[in-house]
Amino acid sequence: MAADTNRDVFVNCPFDDEYRSFFYAIVFTVIRSGFVARCALETDNSADNRFDKICQIIKECRYGIHDISRTETDGNPALPRFNMPLELGVFLGAKKYGGPAHRSKSCIIFDREQYRFQRFISDIAGQDIHAHGGDTRRLITELATWLRTQSRDQKVPGGIAIAEEFESFNAVLRDIYAARQLHPSEVTFGDYNEVVVEYLTAEVS
Repeated sequence: MAADTNRDVFVNCPFDDEYRSFFYAIVFTVIRSGFVARCALETDNSADNRFDKICQIIKECRYGIHDISRTETDGNPALPRFNMPLELGVFLGAKKYGGPAHRSKSCIIFDREQYRFQRFISDIAGQDIHAHGGDTRRLITELATWLRTQSRDQKVPGGIAIAEEFESFNAVLRDIYAARQLHPSEVTFGDYNEVVVEYLTAEVS
């Protein structure tokens, strides 16, 4: 796909319950801004190697959203989680070494604090790091601005407006799930994508 028409966005972030509100905020913002959200959860095929699947998605995406805020130690023995920095490295490597087809790749990197990353991944010190401070509204505002700037698409709404739309959407989300006979705990990435698209299409109509 030509670089100027590729609106696929690789979403690299935690997928656990604690982070879910941020993950959903990212997906909502991406779709509301006229882009396509992609991540490792989009297919569930045990025959596929997970890392190969991630690499293929990165290959197909011009844009990337990377949240490296969750690197705390966990388990016994306590070890850090580095999936997000690993996938960020693959994305940056694709841009640098992937040839002409990947030179137009662009990404935004989030952390909780502006310079916290220097304590565990200082090699990306040359990158602009956006701090969301654990606030979904701030995350949405920063992300929407970045998507509008990178795509040069003035039809992308402002982040404050999208954050308000996201709150309105969340207020009716359980009713939407109930109408689909879905429990929130069993909603897949594909389900959530469809719900967001249908909701936004109805709102525009």
